[in-house]
This record gives sequence, C-alpha cells and structure tokens, in this order.
Amino acid sequence: MRPDCPSFYSSMDKIQGVTAHAAEHSSSLPKHIIDYHDGASSHESSMMLTSNFQSQFHTLLAAMIGAKRVLEVGVYLGYSAMVWSNAVGPDGRVTGLESNAEYAKLAAEAIAARGLSNVDIVIGSALETLPKLAITEEPYDLVFLDADKADNPEYIKYLLAASHPGSVSGGRLLRAGALIVADNVLLEGDVLDGDSKSNPFVDGVRAYNDYCRDNARLQTVILPIWDGLGVSRLVD
Repeated sequence: MRPDCPSFYSSMDKIQGVTAHAAEHSSSLPKHIIDYHDGASSHESSMMLTSNFQSQFHTLLAAMIGAKRVLEVGVYLGYSAMVWSNAVGPDGRVTGLESNAEYAKLAAEAIAARGLSNVDIVIGSALETLPKLAITEEPYDLVFLDADKADNPEYIKYLLAASHPGSVSGGRLLRAGALIVADNVLLEGDVLDGDSKSNPFVDGVRAYNDYCRDNARLQTVILPIWDGLGVSRLVD
C-alpha cells in the first residue's frame, strides 16, 4: 500500500520540477488572467495571491459541478475573481466580499479594465455583508473562502444556517451539492502546533477544519497541497 504522504521525490529540485510539469500539462488559464497574476505578483502583499496552478484546479472544480454562481469571501486584488469569472462564463455571476476598501477599488478597476461584467464586489466585513446578500435569486453553486482565517468558523456556520435543507430554490444561500472551498487550511503546518492561544488565525482554521469534518451536512476532504485546500460538499 502506498503511503498518504509519499516520498517519491529525492530533492527540492525534483519536487519543483514535477510541480511545474503538472501545471504545464493542466488546462491553462486565459492570457489576461496569467498576465494580471504576473503584474499583481509585484504587489507588496503578493503572498496572499493564489497561484495560477491552484486556480487551474479551482476552474476544474467549478466546471465539474456546472457552477454558474460563485461567492468569494476575500477578493484582495481581484485575481481569483477573474478566475471565477472565467469559470462561470459570461452568463454566470461572481459576488466578491472584501473588507479592505483599497483592495476592493484596485480589484474593481482591474476587472473593469479587462471588460469583465459578471463580477460584483461588496465592500465591508463579510460577517456583516453575508447576511445582506439577497436570497431571493438562484442560490450559489460554489463558495471560495480566502479572507480572515479567524472568522472561518463563523463563515461556515452562517453559510449552512442560510441554506435550509430541502429548499429547492429561493430561501437558501447555497444549493444542495454546492462546494465550499477554503484556502490556507493548513497554515504552513501551524495547525499542528500545540499552543496557539495567542494566534486567532490558527485557532480559527483548526475550528473550521473540525467543524467541516464533524458536520453531518458536509462531505469534506482536506488536500495537503499548496497551503492546504479544504473542499466541502453541502449534502442537502
């Protein structure tokens, strides 16, 4: 039996090489998205950017469930919003929640400059803006959580509470079968450390991971790739 954590690769060079090979042999992103990522990588806080390779995977996830409505919590510079915009197509819709007004402005300008008209950005704390989202339209097919990790437990609890089991349309935020994708759920391994009382980010991620594992309404897997990607399916 092969181990869950294989040691096939003998060096960091080999790991980087196979990762590059995997990315190069995966369906590529549109040029305007790759070019924007290249430019945004020079931003002083570019460490918050999702990689192109991870975004290739996100695009596949959206396609696999036929996602047409995506909710993004944490827009940053708008790169991921562009990825989701491309994934849902011109007849789809992306709603992005961003607490930082400066980031929201930069994201909106970049999205408009590329002629993308299917992205809406809402400014404010997600804990305040989530309840204000209209639930009268079609529910969301996919949620991407990439904001304040300390608030992840509150995000997931609200998402489920606002998505009542058995409702077909209207009256719920997420449809049955929707995916909830959470970034950075391993926090560079910090989730393994014993004492995190002074780190609300770590506590929040741990609580989120525990909640998703233990909630009967969710089918969850945490992938130890990138900085940890949590993928949960809303069963009902």
